[in-house]
Amino acid sequence: MTPVSVTPQAVLDRSDELRRGLDGSFRDSMVASLYQRAGELAGRSVREQGAGKWDFDQRIDRILTSRWLGLPVMLLLLGAVFWVTILGANVPSQMLANGFFAVEAAAAGWFESMGAPWWLTGLVWHGIFRGLAWVVSVMLPPMAIFFPVFTILEDLGYLPRVAFNLDWLFRKAGAHGKQALTMAMGFGCNAAGVTSTRIIDSPRERLLAILTNNFVPCNGRFPTLIMLAVIFVAAAVPPAAAAFAAAAAVVAVVLLGVCFTLGVSWALSRSLLSGEASAFTLEMPPYRRPSILRILYTSLIDRTIFVLGRAMLTAAPAGALIWILANVQAGGTTLADRSISLLEPLGTAIGLDGVILLAYVIAIPANEIVVPTMLMCYLGGAMMMDITTYEQIREVLVGQHGWTMLTAVNLMLFSLLHNPCATTILTIWKETRSARWTALGALMPLGLAFLVCLATAQAVRLLPL
Repeated sequence: MTPVSVTPQAVLDRSDELRRGLDGSFRDSMVASLYQRAGELAGRSVREQGAGKWDFDQRIDRILTSRWLGLPVMLLLLGAVFWVTILGANVPSQMLANGFFAVEAAAAGWFESMGAPWWLTGLVWHGIFRGLAWVVSVMLPPMAIFFPVFTILEDLGYLPRVAFNLDWLFRKAGAHGKQALTMAMGFGCNAAGVTSTRIIDSPRERLLAILTNNFVPCNGRFPTLIMLAVIFVAAAVPPAAAAFAAAAAVVAVVLLGVCFTLGVSWALSRSLLSGEASAFTLEMPPYRRPSILRILYTSLIDRTIFVLGRAMLTAAPAGALIWILANVQAGGTTLADRSISLLEPLGTAIGLDGVILLAYVIAIPANEIVVPTMLMCYLGGAMMMDITTYEQIREVLVGQHGWTMLTAVNLMLFSLLHNPCATTILTIWKETRSARWTALGALMPLGLAFLVCLATAQAVRLLPL
């Protein structure tokens, strides 16, 4: 009998053929079988005192990772974080704004008394300093609340439970379960979220996580979302429920971002990044007692100060640019008005306006300066001394410039979906070393933002009154 010659390539081809015929739950079944067998072996050789009783971690996990309660509890915790942030940030933000604008008025008056030229006073104090003042007063209080609370959940060991609850959704989208962890990091900073994708071993699934991390609203976008939620959503309900309504609106935007993350991941995994999903086995770490010193250092130094410092570095030149655009004229019209006029048709078509689009162009270095940029453009060369509360901001946006609920909704959508900031784009390049994927990561969200806003605006305009 002549032996049959089998080549290595033939074995590989046969294994690929058999693998394609496997059921989609094969990996889960295999992992479950391995753990079951390991448990049987351990049960034969190990005896534990009090065996059969649920320990403290297991009791909590029966709720936090439950099929029916896991996701609702996760949403309640996320809503509580936003509620505490919104409720606690208003007063310190107003106090900081009042203090900074008082300093601006005094310093500008001192410059004028010293005989400084008007343009120098305006550039330094009404441009650069005002941009810095708005960024600090708008961003610092929410970050000083959001990051410590979020870090407490992280320090407790809750984030791996989030990944466990969302794993089945990411697997259905053709992505990796660990993408839930990188998505959670994106709440602080999308650049950090992109860097954290290194925990995903599969290059294809890691690239999916990199390209979709921008759909998680980072801390730089929360001031815009919170402002819109307070001005338009909270104002429409009784004062007692205002903070809850605003928090619910922000949570809804976050959930919409998760939906876009899953949808785009699904589309990419079946087109440009098609391939086989890898297995994901997650062992739950034990719950830990939060370390106060580590929480303070991580949340205030590593995150709050880092993000705020980056925002201030971009706010200073942005403030100067806004002042120049508002005060330098060409042909009897300021550069700001010319730029706004050019962008106005596109802005109107997608339910926004030229000022909003100009603000996003200027804010490409950092999303944190969108709100102060819009207000400075709307007010032109006027002093912003009195604009320190949400009620006054509402008067500027709604009373003076005709913002509607469509404007607010589309601005929320645009803020959620638009292109990543310059730091995140640079981080995508460093992680992929590919101009193609970097360009896709920057332009795909922007194109999606325009399409979604255009569709929303046209749908609203076609509806009967």
